[in-house]
Amino acid sequence: MRMSRAAGLGLVALMLSACSSTPPPPVVSSTANPSTVAQTKTPSQIVIGVDDVVGGYNPHNLADVSTVTTALAQLLLPSVFRTKDDGTRTLDTNLMKSAQVISEAPFTVAYEIRPDASWSDGAPIAAEDFAFLRDAMRDEPGVIAPAGYRLIQDVQSREGGKRVEVTFTKPYPGWQTLFGDLLPAHLLKDAPGSWKGALASSFPAYGGPFSLKGIDIARGEIILERNDRYWEKPAAIDRLVLRRADQQGLANALASGNDQFALTMADSTGVGRLSSLGPAVQLTTLPRPLVADVLLRPVGVLSDDKVRAGVAALLDRNKLISAGVAGGPAKQADAQVRAPSVPGYAATLQPGPPATPDAAHAEELLKSAGYAKEAGIWRKSGKALSVVVASPGKQDPYALIAKSLKDQLVAAGIEVNAVAPPPRELFSLQLAMPVVNGQQQATPDAAGAVGVDIAVVPQPVDGDVATVLASTFGCRPGQAEADKSKPAVPANAAGLCDPSLQPTIDAALQGTKPIDDALSQIEPELWRKNVVIPLFQLADTLAIGAGISGVTPGPPMVGPFGSAVNWTRGTK
Repeated sequence: MRMSRAAGLGLVALMLSACSSTPPPPVVSSTANPSTVAQTKTPSQIVIGVDDVVGGYNPHNLADVSTVTTALAQLLLPSVFRTKDDGTRTLDTNLMKSAQVISEAPFTVAYEIRPDASWSDGAPIAAEDFAFLRDAMRDEPGVIAPAGYRLIQDVQSREGGKRVEVTFTKPYPGWQTLFGDLLPAHLLKDAPGSWKGALASSFPAYGGPFSLKGIDIARGEIILERNDRYWEKPAAIDRLVLRRADQQGLANALASGNDQFALTMADSTGVGRLSSLGPAVQLTTLPRPLVADVLLRPVGVLSDDKVRAGVAALLDRNKLISAGVAGGPAKQADAQVRAPSVPGYAATLQPGPPATPDAAHAEELLKSAGYAKEAGIWRKSGKALSVVVASPGKQDPYALIAKSLKDQLVAAGIEVNAVAPPPRELFSLQLAMPVVNGQQQATPDAAGAVGVDIAVVPQPVDGDVATVLASTFGCRPGQAEADKSKPAVPANAAGLCDPSLQPTIDAALQGTKPIDDALSQIEPELWRKNVVIPLFQLADTLAIGAGISGVTPGPPMVGPFGSAVNWTRGTK
């Protein structure tokens, strides 16, 4: 049959349209059914006002400790145990099936991870994440509470990595404090910088109810969204925004409803501004798991006990506390190990440094160490008594305290070289410089870093009290018996390792001596050493405004973010 010319052209046109990648125009109806029209939904969002959003964000590094780092860890990272509102620890069944001691000799703990627990890139949360964290906490300087990890002898992977058997060299009653805020080992272990670069500016993967959409330091904003790959209860809210503002800005944002709540380390002025908002804003003081300390490190010129005690006697501790607290809700800390908000806390200050300077006692001590005051400067053999005072970058309150401390020492006749290196450099390099016979590096290294005599820094005080004691004041395993003529990396930021104290510290850590008995012996000795001078426990102010439900102060020294999956927009 012959095809007409018109029909042939029509067929060609039909074939060409079928092969084209351009879809035909939509059919538009003036009577479209509303139920079939796509509706654009505005994401539900909660905005939280904070003091800053600057990283790093590794919750295991002293250099990175901040309210924002703690918040991100709770929202993005998995943990074996969590702290309950009553301060006790409970297994996090979002991640774990079980965790229990399976042997006393050797002390061994078995961890069963849920089969469906995985990182946001699909990799399972598994034994390698436990091993990666153990290795870093055991070996790296500047980490938080390493003492328990240093007791781990072996980490064994079973059942495809979902069963982890951890063997310890000694019994460790505080084992439930381990393996919090696990990190994705498969992405970090071979990455450039590995641990040193871990979470320096972002997170490579997530294992919590939220995911990180972006960090904008210039705008002062961190945006998190519901983690669609999370295997447990999804967050009720679509998005969380952490937004930086000064104290006036925080108060204004709460008053206007632009922020739903704020978490800030407010001074007296900031607390006053928040209080002026009236009953519409609920205020709560949240002690942080940190104490601001002055470390008179027993290295270099301060390795001489008399010189160290003399310098301590020159300090006006009351003024240092006032400079850092600035009228805010922080509490003065008068014990070496327990902080004011820790159960069982009691002042142990005597014997200890005077609250105000004791110039006569300082002069007696320095003269007995061979110093004489010449033209207003303390000198020995013609050389001025000179110290390096460091604080982590420009972070407050430490920078404010360091400035006050410098002024006090200079006025008393001691030369001071004040430095403020980036926090990670301070904790992982300068406070970790090897020491030989009590002497650290005195001249700048290739990177320009110098040894630090006095540091104004945060010290962690959360968790098992015996672990805090061993991590802050104890030696590394075997360090107390090691040859002091060989270089050794300090076991803690203070650079303290005293063989006479170590048996008591070990007994407390291993549970063979009650912690209260250990502290009654060791606290007076720590005060006499004049190495760590605690000032105050830091505190945040939680301000909850209108238009949000589900936010609570949270567990002690943990904060509100652990309950974020339940937060909703609406009336309180």
